[in-house]
Amino acid sequence: MIERAEAKTSEWFAKNAPGALAHLSPKGRAELRLAALSELAPGDARRHDLHHLRVRVYQMALAEGGHDKALAEPAFDVFHAARHAVEPYPDVTSALAALSARFELIAITNGTAEIGRVGLAKYFRLSVSPREAGAAKPDARIYRFACETLGLPYASVLHVGDDVALDVNAARDAGLEVAWINRLKLPWPGPGVEPRTFADLEALCRFLLVA
Repeated sequence: MIERAEAKTSEWFAKNAPGALAHLSPKGRAELRLAALSELAPGDARRHDLHHLRVRVYQMALAEGGHDKALAEPAFDVFHAARHAVEPYPDVTSALAALSARFELIAITNGTAEIGRVGLAKYFRLSVSPREAGAAKPDARIYRFACETLGLPYASVLHVGDDVALDVNAARDAGLEVAWINRLKLPWPGPGVEPRTFADLEALCRFLLVA
């Protein structure tokens, strides 16, 4: 999804601000992101606001390329729209419908994706991003912020995800229960003991509703 959104945005820059494109290679974006972060004090909440950081990167690339920095927001709109052009796995909607009928669901994301724009908001009580939490995965604060917002003990919350580092080990280190969605049937890479593992959300749903 990110790769497709980046490609769409690069197409937009090539048409509307070609001088900026040379500064938006993967290496160039990384360097500009570091420069954008260096502008912010350590406690500034914008350090975790991916909208702000991406727009600032675009502004710097536009300035370097001799273009109007005001084009950064339209460029971000292109990225944001492409970021939401997703089609969930076939099991997702039915599983979320069943789970949300019994449990309170919280979405935690490191990105700028909005669950409402992909048609899934009705299944979630809350959506948490680094902008609200003041921290991003794998920082324990984002998981704990979600739990504390709902007044839930960490150990009573099950965090489910497919990224071993960000969704499994980091959430477990923060004190949450975890489950790994392993659609590709990969071997457990560690560290630590492999958590409960499921092939998809339908399998997780069957387990939780029976349990």
